[in-house]
Order: sequence, then structure tokens, then C-alpha cells
Amino acid sequence: MSIRRIKPGPRMTQAVVAGGMVFLSGQVALDNGGKSVTEQTKEILSRIDTLLAEAGTDKSKLVSANIWLSDISTFAEMNAVWDAWVDPNNTPARATVESKLAAPQFTVEIAVTALV
Repeated sequence: MSIRRIKPGPRMTQAVVAGGMVFLSGQVALDNGGKSVTEQTKEILSRIDTLLAEAGTDKSKLVSANIWLSDISTFAEMNAVWDAWVDPNNTPARATVESKLAAPQFTVEIAVTALV
């Protein structure tokens, strides 16, 4: 089985394609850190769209999503953006939890897995 790494770095790779699947690392709002959950979620989902396209797939082939919120009280705000973005006919299995994130300016982190 071949493995293709998209945007590898010294600590992690942004996306790994293997076994007919693409695994994305947790995405954060690098350009909108410190802004609202809405703005951060929009940027993250755009990043996910870009990485999925580079892997040869799209959000209609999502199989799972993990979402971390620094404050669970922003769940509805994040969901408003997610619901407008996700393919309603192909929603993934999903978990959302409250967690302290890697840096205080990040309030949302999302990782997904999709079929290629």
C-alpha cells in the first residue's frame, strides 16, 4: 500500500492518503486566531476543503469528524457554520468535545477522515 503525504512538516503532516482514505490533522484558524468561533470555523472548513481537493476528494466523502471547542457554550455558533457547510446527504460520524487547545487564540479545531 502506498502512502502519500500532503504538506508534511517536522512534527506532523496536514493530510495523509493511504488505503483509499485521507486523514487530516487537526485544523485551526491560522489566519483568524483570536477572532470569533464563526470566523475560525469558516476558515477551518475552507482549509479542509482545500486539503480534501488536494487529496482528490471532497466533503461529500467524509466518514468521520472530530471537533474540539475551547468553550462548549460556543457549540451552537460552530454548528451554524458547520451545518451550512456539510453535505446534508452525506454527514459524517462526528464527535464534539470541550478541550483546552494548543494556543489561547484558537477556539476551534477540526480533524476529518474521508474516502478518496
